[in-house]
Amino acid sequence: MNVIANRALQVSPSLTLEITAKGKKMKEDGLDVVSFGAGEPDFNTPAYINEACKAALDGGLTKYTPASGAVELRKAIAAKLKKDNGLDYVYADIVVSNGAKHSLYNAFMAIVNPGDEVIIPAPYWLTYPELVKLADGVPVIVNADAADGFKLTPRALKAAVTKRTRAFVLNNPSNPTGAVYTEKELRALAEVLEDADIYVIADEIYEKLCYGIEPFSIAAASERLKHNTIVVNGLSKTYSMTGWRVGYTASNGAIARAMGGIQSHATSNANTPAQYASIAALQSPEGEKFLSRMRATFDRRRRLAVDMLKKMRPLTFVEPQGAFYIMAGIGAFIGKTLGGVTVKSASDFANLLIDRARVVVIPCESFGAPEYIRLSYAVSDENIVKGLNRIARMCAEFED
Repeated sequence: MNVIANRALQVSPSLTLEITAKGKKMKEDGLDVVSFGAGEPDFNTPAYINEACKAALDGGLTKYTPASGAVELRKAIAAKLKKDNGLDYVYADIVVSNGAKHSLYNAFMAIVNPGDEVIIPAPYWLTYPELVKLADGVPVIVNADAADGFKLTPRALKAAVTKRTRAFVLNNPSNPTGAVYTEKELRALAEVLEDADIYVIADEIYEKLCYGIEPFSIAAASERLKHNTIVVNGLSKTYSMTGWRVGYTASNGAIARAMGGIQSHATSNANTPAQYASIAALQSPEGEKFLSRMRATFDRRRRLAVDMLKKMRPLTFVEPQGAFYIMAGIGAFIGKTLGGVTVKSASDFANLLIDRARVVVIPCESFGAPEYIRLSYAVSDENIVKGLNRIARMCAEFED
């Protein structure tokens, strides 16, 4: 008898865990390891947010809130969406969850029926297909080519839509590519989506980390599309609050009620003191000051990494314009040998890097890009230089 449910069995394990654990163990053993694996800002949460949390604790704000979140926080989120994105929502349209990943889970559970197809552009964040499968849906992976800046074209999107298509996932800016769609590009996708009349799950968690491109929410393309869009965002990346676990969705009222109902039985409300700290994060002018400093730092690191990578052929890459990731193509090394190891995949290349160069990168098989590695520049300038120099030296050692 199979005692494990099929939905659990079909979830793929992460290919990154072994390499990440190996790098951590080497560091614990005192070795000088440079890690480009970070998926979070290397900044402390701003002091004013910490103080707001302390005030909430001292003030006794430690009890349950409504399952969908404290009304004050949902009103603050609605105000943020109006100010930053030109989107009109009332607080009842907002559901606050235990991080944006939880928000995504709620969204898929609320709209996907067994057998429904969900279009996911590749490269993608590795969790998207797994969440679709947990909702008994079918992930439909559509490649976004490097030649197009890893951005899906309207033609490719239209070709992927079938009678069973239920939703389209848009991560903008993107993890792992750092790609950012322009307003013009998003409006072109919006035309296809409106014609297809399908849901859009718009993951905008990196929205504030754009370099040279103004962020635009696809929900703002039209009122009709807004009705069919679930905007997903959170406090993790913008305010360096990854461990606080505060994410949120904005959607039409019917979907919001469905997600709130699901959450009420799964987890109830998100952490109460963290919710009140999030109100301060969104409302204080200190937030924009912090974000400006952090964004400028990431932009400087991005340009440093790009300048170094340009000199590291045959590695290839598309210059990122958002988030804090760069994907480097290692296709030229497939079939080549180093130290008796023949590279057959990005995982092989990543394992060689950690074993020979003491550099941790994330292989992108699980991101739908089997000949790429992901590097995060949420690390110091010193480590960017040190780590990329180590990668360059190892690349030069390969046998022809």
